[in-house]
Amino acid sequence: MSDGKDRAIRVRSRETLSENWYKLEKVTFDQIGRDGTRQTLAREVYHNGPGAAVLPINRARGTVLLVRQLRIPALLNGDGPMLVEACAGMVEPGYGPAETVRKEAEQEMGYRLRGVRKVLELYMSPGASAEKVHLFVAAYGPGDRVGTGGGVAGEGERIELLELAFTRAWEMVAAGEINEAKTVLLLQHARLNGATP
Repeated sequence: MSDGKDRAIRVRSRETLSENWYKLEKVTFDQIGRDGTRQTLAREVYHNGPGAAVLPINRARGTVLLVRQLRIPALLNGDGPMLVEACAGMVEPGYGPAETVRKEAEQEMGYRLRGVRKVLELYMSPGASAEKVHLFVAAYGPGDRVGTGGGVAGEGERIELLELAFTRAWEMVAAGEINEAKTVLLLQHARLNGATP
């Protein structure tokens, strides 16, 4: 919701710099400074969204489902390239966020989810990315296993399913073993809202 201050912003131009995996554009805009003068600035914006992620929870057993997968940016930052994360995917045309997490859960984890419920909608890194992520929690049980998971091989996905005690997952956050933002947010939400026994 606008507070009226955005009227001081006027987009002058948008230039596509790259459109490979996602679109990268240069946005040139004017803004009115605090002293009333107009300033022209440019920013690069990466359009890699919207996305959706889900944390499946088995309350009776006190467990959650997560995945481990390759993330090249982590490798380039000098970290291990295999991150532990919540199941997630991009919201494709014709799908809503809830449909996306159901589809991704079957592809990545091999589970059909029950009681999918949206808990948050937020920007992950708005300084450079237009990605808005829809975060969900859901229920699962042993009888909800419908496939092997692992992701889509044709897209180079080699996703490992992890079923962890919630307490162990939270220990991994505290130890820096889970350091992916949407996953930490979902686990914190579950922790604050009594999602486990």
